Amino acid sequence: MKKLIPAVLVFALTISFQNVFAQDAESYSKIANRLVELINATDYSSVENLFNKDMSKALPLEKATEFFRGLSQQVGRIQKLDEPKRNTQWTVFPVHCERGILDMSLALDGDNKIAGLYFKPKAAASETAPIKHLTELSLPFKGKWLVFWGGDTKALNHHHDVPAQKFAFDLLGVDEGGETHHGAGTKNEDYLCFGREILAPADGVVVEAIDGVRDNAPGSMNPYCLVGNCVVIRHRTNEFSVLAHFQRGSVVVKAGEQVKRGQLLGKCGNSGNSSEPHLHYQLQHSPIFQDALGIKILFQNISVTKDGQTEMKMNYSPVKSDIISPE
Repeated sequence: MKKLIPAVLVFALTISFQNVFAQDAESYSKIANRLVELINATDYSSVENLFNKDMSKALPLEKATEFFRGLSQQVGRIQKLDEPKRNTQWTVFPVHCERGILDMSLALDGDNKIAGLYFKPKAAASETAPIKHLTELSLPFKGKWLVFWGGDTKALNHHHDVPAQKFAFDLLGVDEGGETHHGAGTKNEDYLCFGREILAPADGVVVEAIDGVRDNAPGSMNPYCLVGNCVVIRHRTNEFSVLAHFQRGSVVVKAGEQVKRGQLLGKCGNSGNSSEPHLHYQLQHSPIFQDALGIKILFQNISVTKDGQTEMKMNYSPVKSDIISPE
């Protein structure tokens, strides 16, 4: 395995995270098994038929043939696929070959065509994420917000099955009456959180700052750039905040920049795989989405309204339906 094609990455579209599967798991498994069947049969022209237009441009038949032949020479025939695992960028299938095991990462577009494909030596078992973070975290905004998804179970949090997003939050701005939007909700400007300031939850160094991704119209999503505009902050070793779906053109920090708690990062938007304006926030143990494990978030001081009752809490992790604010 030492001479295996190193971390072969072939993609034509930017694949990031939030709703990790552009299609459901059954669709991914069907395409993955068909891909393996064609690779084993050396039917590379039919492999090309599985690619979308941009993927075919990135990996035309001549290059695809060279790549897959080289792969087969090094690892032999593909024997089986294990059940896929979700991560923050890809659907990952452990691939058992005659001479080793690979991780095959796959991304599909809305037409079930392959938009991203990645083979690499199977990763070693991930280290354990910290049980509890050491960084004191503040809410990354002002005003009142609804926890639309958040909690320790799949019923409370649809991110729960994705390792990096296990404890992630989807947060929507609300008014005093708990409404998330005014008017028909057909424009981003109808939503209370659209354009609200997003702040650094703690001191740290920006390791990723993405801007320039368009904002979606409500009800429409962008599976090709799932995180949209995004900021990743390293607070300390093994503690990284990920804040996603910023408004296009609003991100005001850059990679390498030191930030302070409460410093402006950008404005809440509706970019990426997002159907309405909101903030996605998660804490993870690595800056690399596909390798990261989520860490449960406890906010240092937080006002929580639930069932009409409001109280201040310390070291609290919000759950679905909580209305939260810094004061």
